[in-house]
Amino acid sequence: MSIDTPDCIHLRGLELPTLIGVPAEERACWQTLTVDVTLRLASRFEAMQDEITGTTDYAAVAVRLRALAAERPRALIETLAAEMAACLLTEFSIPSVSIELRKRILPGTDHVAVSLTRTR
Repeated sequence: MSIDTPDCIHLRGLELPTLIGVPAEERACWQTLTVDVTLRLASRFEAMQDEITGTTDYAAVAVRLRALAAERPRALIETLAAEMAACLLTEFSIPSVSIELRKRILPGTDHVAVSLTRTR
């Protein structure tokens, strides 16, 4: 990491109950997706002076992402990933976010994943 690169907070394996899937039958049942989120912060950790107001509250991020995932049914995990990134950039003071969203649905695979990075 270069000295000019902002520091990051990583949330790994956050579970998101949601109604998702292309067929209506799949969307009718709750399933749990998992997400890894990297929040790039506006300042370095040293500038935070050990105060929560100087950083992004990762517990609040987790609560918001769970609420967003549960808000309404969606067909595509790509849609949910894009909505999550837009939400975090709008509601939290972060310049950039990366997301990997995983779904355990395809037989013979551990999971299917989509990933994106968005910047203000």
